[in-house]
Amino acid sequence: MKEEKLKIALQKAGRLSEDSIGLLKKCGISFNDGFGKLRTEALNFPLEIFFLRDDDIPEYVADGVADAGIVGENIVAETCKQVNTVEKLGFGRCRLSIAVPKNFAYDSVESLNGLRIATTYPRILSDFLRRNEVKAEIHVISGSVEIAPSIGLADAICDLVSSGSTLLTNGLREVETVMYSEAVLITQQNLGSAQKEILEKLLFRIRAVKAASENKYILLNVPNDKIERVCQLIPGMKSPTIMPLAESGWSSIHSVIHKDDFWEVVEKLKQEGAQGILVISIDQMIR
Repeated sequence: MKEEKLKIALQKAGRLSEDSIGLLKKCGISFNDGFGKLRTEALNFPLEIFFLRDDDIPEYVADGVADAGIVGENIVAETCKQVNTVEKLGFGRCRLSIAVPKNFAYDSVESLNGLRIATTYPRILSDFLRRNEVKAEIHVISGSVEIAPSIGLADAICDLVSSGSTLLTNGLREVETVMYSEAVLITQQNLGSAQKEILEKLLFRIRAVKAASENKYILLNVPNDKIERVCQLIPGMKSPTIMPLAESGWSSIHSVIHKDDFWEVVEKLKQEGAQGILVISIDQMIR
């Protein structure tokens, strides 16, 4: 009897490709992702992997050729295919923004009236302009959007922005954020029961990897009279682990700390007399 598999589509090259492959491998899934491969099967998990253009992923999933896919929210919104977004993945974060030349006198969204705006996201941009009652001409181009104003093709652009350095290099500045985006896991709307079961197993692993990426494991030595205060600073998932040291009056405390709180909390721990603070990355974290 043929083994049931979940068919998942990943970006074959580009912004999300490396992180998508890395996520599956952090989930303990082994597969060959050699250069030029368009399809492969996992060696230790019921997963069949397609490597596609990012624009094609929502369509393949909506049509049932693939059961699931990892793609940017911006692509899901632009293609407008009937798919389910089941998990935000926490990588590939960016924003779709409108930018104008640095010397352009921009006061508000009304300043866009009458302009020519170049973009590869006409559907999203059109919706934004309509919501804001702006009448502008949309020029659809497939790449190098940021050079459009400098060559006279457009007055402004609407494109993905991460750090903003590309805009600066091309003499542009952000003036409006149209939407925020990150990588998401999407599925077709009519998954079979076997595929749903595999998907739940995959989501369990993905969520463990996501939780691990957001937290650090911390070990430190503290005077016993400071234990209560330190435990308040690093409560952990349930409560910290406390172990006595060979040196009288001292204990070792082990806990988990969110990465966003790390430096602020470490400063407070030092103030409470903590010593020998070790911070360790976590591979998976199962709550």
